[in-house]
Amino acid sequence: MKRLKTFPLIISLDLIILITLFSFAKTDIERKNKTPAETKPNIIFLLTDDQRWDALGALGNTIIKTPNMNKLANAGILFQNTYVTTSICCVSRASLLTGQYESRHNIHDFSTDLSPDALAKTYPVLLKNAGYNLGFAGKFGVGHHPPSSLYDFWVDTEAGGKGQPDYVITGEDGSKIHDTDTLGNAIQSFLNEFGNDDKPFCLSVSFKAPHEQDGHPPKYIIQPKYKDYYKDVTIPYPVTAAAKYWDQLPDFFRTDTNFGRSRWEGLFGTPELYQENVKNYYRLITGVDDVVGKMIKKLDELGIAKNTIIIFMGDNGMFLGEHGMEGKWYGYEESIRVPLFIYNPNLPEKIKQYRAPQIALNIDIAPTILAMAGVPAPKGMQGMDLISLLENKLPERKDFFYQHYFLGGPRIPRVEGVVTRDFKYMNWIEQNYEEMYDVKHDPHETDNLTANPKFITKLNELRTRYKELKKLHGVQQAIWDKSKTKF
Repeated sequence: MKRLKTFPLIISLDLIILITLFSFAKTDIERKNKTPAETKPNIIFLLTDDQRWDALGALGNTIIKTPNMNKLANAGILFQNTYVTTSICCVSRASLLTGQYESRHNIHDFSTDLSPDALAKTYPVLLKNAGYNLGFAGKFGVGHHPPSSLYDFWVDTEAGGKGQPDYVITGEDGSKIHDTDTLGNAIQSFLNEFGNDDKPFCLSVSFKAPHEQDGHPPKYIIQPKYKDYYKDVTIPYPVTAAAKYWDQLPDFFRTDTNFGRSRWEGLFGTPELYQENVKNYYRLITGVDDVVGKMIKKLDELGIAKNTIIIFMGDNGMFLGEHGMEGKWYGYEESIRVPLFIYNPNLPEKIKQYRAPQIALNIDIAPTILAMAGVPAPKGMQGMDLISLLENKLPERKDFFYQHYFLGGPRIPRVEGVVTRDFKYMNWIEQNYEEMYDVKHDPHETDNLTANPKFITKLNELRTRYKELKKLHGVQQAIWDKSKTKF
């Protein structure tokens, strides 16, 4: 009797298993047979910390080894003139999330969180509302209470109230692990869990590399396996590393308390320090490149590479001895210009393998990601969809407003300005000291033209434009005076 009772049950279980397997197989086949136009794309946004525009092989650096980034950049869209509207981590990252200038997202320091209203209009929240699985790994970098509960996958390297992640931590097994490897493992874990889910995903990864480990002096802490990279190379000094370029800066700026100068002393103050630390900066970027290569391999293994868009960018630039400094903050090219490429295997042919000369900004990332997912951008976003720009659906921007207010002089003198394709105007607002450079013919910004009578017309033109943009995007002194000064 027991056998008679259990036999139908066994058949029923077998039928259920067969039906379930068939259902999964049918769903998987249907999903794989969908054309790109019918399937929302997966989106991976990779952000490095302090990677300047020319620290990438694809952008002309013949020393640094970035083969995986180069492959993606050369196959996709490589933006040649990408800038940040504020060159400091917290403000730039808030701009990346919100598509807004500092005056609108109201992040002026490292302690303030995005307001609930501002957070609701960031690209991750809008994608989640549109049915995306969300992942984040790394340094969130905005405030002290990151919105981890919004994400389906969360690895926070700032956990425990750290202002900056440590490069080396102790893993669960007791072994030491570098931040870049931590994030490489997180990428693999996320893709294993969500790569073949029925829902599309958006994974944002924020590396610490190549940011220095803060200290006195700061240090670039590399992965040991890269210690011999670049050992037989001599890194050439930049043009403006010569002492005369530091000496020609105004007196209020040229002080030992200037953060850019004090950090230079500990990292680049001797020829030996310069070689060691620029090479370590490059070694950290090569470590990220290897993670990118492993990520590409995983996408191929999962069969999702053809429906996955990869965006790569730096959050701000970095002085590597230029103008006698180390750091960012100020409006010179090395500080505000960053790498950016978009790899999308389903791009229109006319913009594949395209080196885009148009000005792109960090505030463009959020509306671009939303457009890729078919999600309307909120009216409050001030950036533009870069793909629509390249398809001539949007007019090209002629200039943008630059601003940096954190701390103020003498540590980090405050600056605003206007950047165009050919000229740059900066106003050190605490002293009303002006600079203007012909960046087309003087890309290293060696000759301040404000006193040159041949350029008075251009100077007045940029002064007028500066006032116009300041009304739109400037932050009032009463606001930045109240911002917290702790890193």
